[in-house]
Amino acid sequence: MKKTELTYSSAYEELQQIVAALQNEQVSIDELPAKIARATELVQFCKNQLRKTEEAVAGLMGGEVA
Repeated sequence: MKKTELTYSSAYEELQQIVAALQNEQVSIDELPAKIARATELVQFCKNQLRKTEEAVAGLMGGEVA
């Protein structure tokens, strides 16, 4: 199986799937630590992507961020 590069959209989608599985009680107690760890990684990735985007937009606008 080919490993694809993580994007904001794919990370957000995977995070939504994890949350839905947790809400629907589809995650066993044995899987829970791994799911929580993966969700934490995805949240951090999304935060970093948003920060980078904000910085890029600010640079294009001459440093002005609303």
